[in-house]
Amino acid sequence: MTADARRGTAAGIFALAAPMLVSQLASIGTNVADTLIAGHHATADLAAVAVGGGLFISVVIALIGILYAAAPIIAHHVGAGRREDIAPAFQQAVWMALFLSVPGALLLALPDPLLALSQLDPVVEAKTRDYLLALAFAVPGALLFRAFQALMNGIGQPRPVMLIMLACLAVHVPLAWALTTGAFGPPLGALGCGLSTLVVNWLSVVCALLWLKHSPQLRALRPFHDWQAPRAWAQREMLRLGGPMGVSNFVEITSFTLIALFVARLGADVVAGHRVIANINGVCFMLPLALGSGTLVLVGQAAGAHDWLRARHTALTGLAMASVLAVFVGLLLWLSREPVLAFYSKDPAVLGVARSLLPYVALFVLIDAAHTLASFALRGYKVTVAPMIVHTVCFWGVGLGSGYVLAFHGLPGAGIALIAQPMGAAGFWLATLLSTVLAGLMIGVILLRVIRRHPRAIA
Repeated sequence: MTADARRGTAAGIFALAAPMLVSQLASIGTNVADTLIAGHHATADLAAVAVGGGLFISVVIALIGILYAAAPIIAHHVGAGRREDIAPAFQQAVWMALFLSVPGALLLALPDPLLALSQLDPVVEAKTRDYLLALAFAVPGALLFRAFQALMNGIGQPRPVMLIMLACLAVHVPLAWALTTGAFGPPLGALGCGLSTLVVNWLSVVCALLWLKHSPQLRALRPFHDWQAPRAWAQREMLRLGGPMGVSNFVEITSFTLIALFVARLGADVVAGHRVIANINGVCFMLPLALGSGTLVLVGQAAGAHDWLRARHTALTGLAMASVLAVFVGLLLWLSREPVLAFYSKDPAVLGVARSLLPYVALFVLIDAAHTLASFALRGYKVTVAPMIVHTVCFWGVGLGSGYVLAFHGLPGAGIALIAQPMGAAGFWLATLLSTVLAGLMIGVILLRVIRRHPRAIA
């Protein structure tokens, strides 16, 4: 491929990734806002948002992974020129969103099995339960909007999603602040953040419906025309492709959620400091996630057209872009660490914990970028089972298992001072860092094998 073609591929990825990045930043912006608002309100409310928000994200991200199977499916239809199949694929995604909402909402409304993993302070636990109950009613709205997002990403039009999510963030911030601090009545604490999240998730669904009905760009697709009932073969295809994606998402995100639950045993200050660091990591993750999503769409369209050379160069270009940009993000985070941490909390104990964990995040940003891009490129090829196995072994087995040992027991016989004694929250972050290195290497090998499987991709 010529230099001009490579530049064109990079430009195509960036054109999709830029609005996707803004969308994802707006999405995580609600979590950041909740952290900031609760953190400046009370430490107990911040701890409740840390635990409850982690559970909500774990459940929703896992279910979204299944729904996002619609994006490569639609991208393949676009690449193959099967435009008449796009609307039916979207309709089946809507049905899947409704089906998945039932277990998702029940898990949050009845959180006893999840909260049993931690030993929360009674005040924090009560606030967490109230927060989760509000979020349970937000699950259907969150999943329905993601079906719309999968459609728009699959056809290569992510900008409407960006606009809607920015509008919802603009509503969420003042509403969450007002409800939490009591501007409209008694202060609700963490529950105020949950109620605001509930409102903006359903607001996003209303905006998506209006866009689907009135957008001139979507008129030719006719997304609501000849609405289909759930079709077993279509639901099976989405589960076959999206099931492993959902499990991968669930394993990766729950590794962080379980860390938060285990860290809760160390006290409210430690779990709050961990929440701050996890929030910063989540913001940094948005860049490779956006590039990965853009790469997935273009790889999927190229694969749908059986243009394996273009698929290969798109995957490798996205990988290179994410790796280079991650270096700059990691350096920027390290150089600006003090003002960033001060932005989240003024509590000296919370800041002390966060400050001790920040070096792990700066390194994690660099390593996770390549791993994320390789994983999303494989999704564009519709390869999801092998990455799921890798993620399960690495993040639950290596990361969480060894993290628990390092955090609460240490390795006295290892001969390394850093890990000889219990490390607390830092033990989980060190183990997560090492498990991501292992996962990135294994996912990279799988991607190279997939690329070599198509002879024309090596031309």
